[in-house]
Amino acid sequence: MNPAFSVIFLTTLIGAGQGLFLALYTGQVYALFDLLPAQDSRSFYAVGSAIALAFLAAGLVASFFHLGHPERAWRSAAMWRTSWLSREVIVLPAFMGTVFLYGAGHWLGWQSPLFSLPGGYPVDATLLLGAAGTLLCFGLFICTAMIYACLKFLREWHTPLTVINYILLGGASGFVLATAFSAAAAPAASGFFGGWAAVLTLGALTSRGASLVRNTRLKPRSTLATAIGVRHPRIVQKSQGFMGGSFNTREFFHGRSKAFLGGVKWGFLVLAFPVPLLVLAAGLAAGSPAILGGAFLVQYLGLMAERWFFFAQANHPQNLYYQAIS
Repeated sequence: MNPAFSVIFLTTLIGAGQGLFLALYTGQVYALFDLLPAQDSRSFYAVGSAIALAFLAAGLVASFFHLGHPERAWRSAAMWRTSWLSREVIVLPAFMGTVFLYGAGHWLGWQSPLFSLPGGYPVDATLLLGAAGTLLCFGLFICTAMIYACLKFLREWHTPLTVINYILLGGASGFVLATAFSAAAAPAASGFFGGWAAVLTLGALTSRGASLVRNTRLKPRSTLATAIGVRHPRIVQKSQGFMGGSFNTREFFHGRSKAFLGGVKWGFLVLAFPVPLLVLAAGLAAGSPAILGGAFLVQYLGLMAERWFFFAQANHPQNLYYQAIS
């Protein structure tokens, strides 16, 4: 496939925003059970929610750049019964609205206990909003990933690993961002977020590596002979016909060499996983928000390369026919 950078920005930006929100709510739940020091509602949770919302909004804006008619974008929600894209279009603004309310609740001080859990742990409105946001967050991860995982004819995508990778990669980038943010706003919690960031990054490396190994072992179910219905042991395509280029050749094939693809693959494997872990460790040791912010930026560049490779590696069956230019 030919990757669209608007989709790359969409998926990576909202993934970071989702991961940051999960980090904030995880910290609040840990603090509720006295497993983590409580943080200031305004300077930590409200500001952190605003940052997460900014990433989500940036991803939403990026999504409009691959629409032929952006003014008709609202129609994309009409097929929610059968389309994962329509479900994503519905869940994303619902999640953004919940994140906004979650941050607003912390800013306005909605901390009055509504009821108590066994053991006397008080539950307020922000905890309930965070729980609803968590459900929507994972729903959004699933909707976004299933847009690609549901396509049976693109076998590189049609695997549960696609959903797992979207969740782990987004979670990893969000927790790395939370580590950098907490180093500035709540230094006592930076080690907690940094530890989870490392765990999620290693988990993402394992799952993404598994998908790479799986995809290299895939064998095409069709051949040029079956594509054109000619049974012959040796078929060579000499021309694409007509004027050469077409919508098919532009949209369903990236036009890059195998060497270029290999470079991108090893580039994202290095930038998205080991380098951020090393920078993360250095930033935590120095207690430096700037170094930790660098860990996020390096990992984000790696995730952009990973997402480009994810789209480019998918081999559309039509490329069996449009495979040569004479």
